[in-house]
Formats: sequence, C-alpha cells, structure tokens
Amino acid sequence: MSLSSLFSAIFPTVHADAPEEKAEKPPQEESQEEPAKEPQEEEEEEPEDILPALQEECTESAKCAPLAQHFAHCEEKVHAGEGYKGEDCVEEFYHLMHCVNGCVAPKLFSKLK
Repeated sequence: MSLSSLFSAIFPTVHADAPEEKAEKPPQEESQEEPAKEPQEEEEEEPEDILPALQEECTESAKCAPLAQHFAHCEEKVHAGEGYKGEDCVEEFYHLMHCVNGCVAPKLFSKLK
C-alpha cells in the first residue's frame, strides 16, 4: 500500500468543481416557516464615544505635541516627494500614537462606568 493510497483511504477526495449535494426546500415552504416579526422595542441610545476627544486633547498636550509636529513634518516631506524612495512615516506615527495612548488610557478608564 502506497502513501497516497493510505491518505486516500483515510481522507475523502474532494473536487472543487463538483456541485454541492444539498436538499433545497421549495420557495413555498420557506415562506411558511418564517416566524412573524415582533415589533422592535425601543433601543437605548448608545453613549457618545469620548475616545476621539481624548486623543485630540492628548495629541495637543505638551508631552505629545513635538511628536505630532514631527509626524506632520514627515507627512509633508513624503507627500511633496522630498523623501527617499519608499519612505513612509510609520515610525513617527508609531511614536505619536504610543504617546497619545499612554496619555489617553488613564483618562479614558477613569471616565468609563
């Protein structure tokens, strides 16, 4: 017994182009089985997300403002085509977001219920 015949005996052969063998219900039966829709109850409004406001506040803080300016300068340089080939501002963005997230986290979790 070869290795391929062993695998064939254990695992069934599946063909990608073979049609699926599912028993489909006639359309008439499906419409009869649909449950009647109940009127929706009033949903509670979700509270406003405070994260974007906190991120903006922290981006403008004294601690993160220099990183934001450095990131903005990098973006301007890359979009103007003054950077080297393939340059992006991922590293600058990473440092900015690290600072912003460190600033936001204590404020955010203190305001959450």
